[in-house]
Amino acid sequence: MVKFRTMTDERDENGELLPDDVRLTKFGAFLRSTSLDELPELINVLKGDMSLVGPRPLLMEYLPLYSERQYRRHEVRPGITGWAQINGRNALSWDEKFELDVWYVENRSLWLDIKILFLTVLKVVKRDGISHGGEATMPKFTGSDDSKEGTSSSE
Repeated sequence: MVKFRTMTDERDENGELLPDDVRLTKFGAFLRSTSLDELPELINVLKGDMSLVGPRPLLMEYLPLYSERQYRRHEVRPGITGWAQINGRNALSWDEKFELDVWYVENRSLWLDIKILFLTVLKVVKRDGISHGGEATMPKFTGSDDSKEGTSSSE
């Protein structure tokens, strides 16, 4: 996925990445607050790797943590914006975000995509839901109660 680099790779003495809010650059904070950091993803849309609308792509390291239901988000192409983004973005919990992603998969249509695109513009203008309570973006996903009960065999 093509992205602007908005964070440094600063690590602690154990080689672990420092928290997002420490690594986020001033220019990166501006790009994220205006959602301009998403613009390079249009290249992925043109290449056919992504869609304008769909569940946001997440880190590969999260795959083994998904429940079977959460894994359903991969039944559609990932998108630049999606149902979770217009319904809370990073202000949502991981469980809420996954539930909204699966709802989108089960209810997707052209009209829903048009509604999501329109509402995305409103969210970006309002700069709504950019961060999650005290985090620069979202806390790391460590699995949910559902995902700890078993992962999908379709990995």
